[in-house]
Amino acid sequence: MDTEPVGAADFAHCLRDLASVNRLTLAARPTLAWLETIARDWPANRPLSVLDVGYGEGDMLRTIWRWADRRGLKVALEGIDLNPLSESAAKAATPPQMKIRFGTGDVFTLPKDRQFDVIISSLVTHHLSDTQIVDFIRLMDRQATSGWFINDLHRHALSYHVFRVWAALAGWHRFVRHDGPVSIARSFRREDWQSYLAAAGTDAEIAWHFPFRYGVGRRKGIFA
Repeated sequence: MDTEPVGAADFAHCLRDLASVNRLTLAARPTLAWLETIARDWPANRPLSVLDVGYGEGDMLRTIWRWADRRGLKVALEGIDLNPLSESAAKAATPPQMKIRFGTGDVFTLPKDRQFDVIISSLVTHHLSDTQIVDFIRLMDRQATSGWFINDLHRHALSYHVFRVWAALAGWHRFVRHDGPVSIARSFRREDWQSYLAAAGTDAEIAWHFPFRYGVGRRKGIFA
């Protein structure tokens, strides 16, 4: 999916299947748990601004909207994604009352003074080079005033082989069947994140989450 040309309908089909994978693998849980640590002391009259980098079909932002709505938290949700097909697919899948802003662009070209309370990403960093990951951590450290969180896969032989069988049996889109195992093979172990954080010159908490995910996050304080 990173390289093969694809039409809008085919791409949207792939994103729907990826959203299904995310639901079945509890993908949002690490991000929501981290956001709870930010939200528990958040001022009631101040919207929490969230930027999701690489939003895909927008399922993480919709999940955050529902989470915030349940707890009565005001949020301002925005996403940026390199692929313009993601923008059209996410807008089509998102009810208008959610008022989530989906845009197309490169996060590395954001103005350096553009800030958000928190910046998050899910299943994005394994698409980046080592140098880009370090630069991304530095960007988030600079432009997220209250913290940032990366949600990505744990590189492990068991998850690799289980996913191959599961995706084939489920009949998911060919991109999902192909790219899922590739993504796992490209993903991370704890020592990888320790190395990236050291290179970026920052500290963050690294936590393993079932099934086979790492959450890497830094809280900076509400009014940092």
